[in-house]
Amino acid sequence: MKQPPFHLAIPVDDLESARAFYAGLLGCGIGRESERWIDFDFFGHQITVHRVDAPDVQVATNPVDGEQVPVRHFGVILPPADWEALAKKLEAAGVRFLIEPQVRFAGEVGEQRTLFLCDPAGNGLEFKSFADPARIFARDA
Repeated sequence: MKQPPFHLAIPVDDLESARAFYAGLLGCGIGRESERWIDFDFFGHQITVHRVDAPDVQVATNPVDGEQVPVRHFGVILPPADWEALAKKLEAAGVRFLIEPQVRFAGEVGEQRTLFLCDPAGNGLEFKSFADPARIFARDA
């Protein structure tokens, strides 16, 4: 069964910086927009950035496999080749990663490739990939 697309609305303090990041850097298509918001096609899902007068500060983190992961973040799980291509594209663009591209939980049920970065407004994004998609929701034995 095909999964339905999700919708997520996030705050940004500058629509043009958000446009450059989501459409320019990540290659997301642009949908409807107004003076205060823009819809993006985020890998088949609808992300709406809403301009706010003050940026939303993100500070909370939790330790996960030796890294401090931002608690509030979103992202997408990509096929391995797409994840590799995105990681290389972001590295070539000189993106500052919160967590560098790496393998997390190596040798465990949940082994995955992951990377974290922030958009210009400080919203955390994670891109991950599983060699075996059947393990996305697998539990430890």
